[in-house]
Amino acid sequence: MKNKSNILLIYTGGTIGMVKDYESGALKAFNFDKLLKNIPELKQLDCDINSVSFDMPIDSSNMNPAHWVEIVTIIEENYESHDGFVVLHGSDTMSYTASALSFMLENLAKPVIFTGSQLPIGDLRTDAKENLITSIQIAALQRNNRPVVQEVGLYFEYKLYRANRTTKINAEHFQAFASLNYPELIESGVHLKVSEEYLLPYVKRKKFKVHRYMDTNVAILKLFPGIGPAVLEGVVNIPGLKGVILETYGAGNAPNEPWVIDILKKAKKNNIHIINVTQCSGGSVSMGRYETSKQLEELQVINGKDITSEAAIAKLMYLLGNNVSSKLFKSIFETSLRGEIQEN
Repeated sequence: MKNKSNILLIYTGGTIGMVKDYESGALKAFNFDKLLKNIPELKQLDCDINSVSFDMPIDSSNMNPAHWVEIVTIIEENYESHDGFVVLHGSDTMSYTASALSFMLENLAKPVIFTGSQLPIGDLRTDAKENLITSIQIAALQRNNRPVVQEVGLYFEYKLYRANRTTKINAEHFQAFASLNYPELIESGVHLKVSEEYLLPYVKRKKFKVHRYMDTNVAILKLFPGIGPAVLEGVVNIPGLKGVILETYGAGNAPNEPWVIDILKKAKKNNIHIINVTQCSGGSVSMGRYETSKQLEELQVINGKDITSEAAIAKLMYLLGNNVSSKLFKSIFETSLRGEIQEN
């Protein structure tokens, strides 16, 4: 008979880890060592819960790749001793961090579930308790002595999504995240409804490997009506730049004025990777469908397809950090590595 699942909570910062001091009205950091005392419902879960916090918990607006490395290092150090991981993170940049971890954790065979909340854990109407309890429950889910989820997920407001498919869509509603191009993996109701057909399938995986180097010589540029040569040139001429996520209109369209092509041609000659990603929340790039994207296709701009901007920037940092050759870069970026992109 299998022992209880061991779940590790990793607190990085964010609203979910705050409680209100009712005497002063101020928010203060939650003591995760007293988790079971404050949330007795967790005792009903058939798992053992340990916790670790950043030495200095941070607002997620201050999150950066050095902190991503800190998270993956904690996971690596506890990978053999724990069956699943729940990362508590501020919601503002959660999709960026969760997407990054999906690439940094290669051959992952255990659940890494990101969650957070819109209200502090001690607030009367908080969403923190449900998000936390269900995230732990999902991280502990096993079938045939194997974790049900073997990927990086993001759980918020009754739904587990593939992390690298998510984007934050609302700053006020409890339903803060959406996955507009890929269905939810699990829905929480009276029971947990697992959509196994959407989970990354179980395969006999190679050895778990952690990637720590993410190259930050990248940029995102969102096109807008009235954008001029100075803006585009200013971005592609950033010293040391290696890649640009170009957020285009609709199905991957951009102004077809000569100066646009000239600047992008020069950028490509300087070995700068250009990735075409739609600025729409949902949908996909389809280069060549309209005349205004034909020139990008002819320039061999990388087709981001239906990837989110958050996953695109993380994937770009990851591939650059792994020194993928210029010859292979386009084909590898356009290939699904962690379920982040629809290839067909």
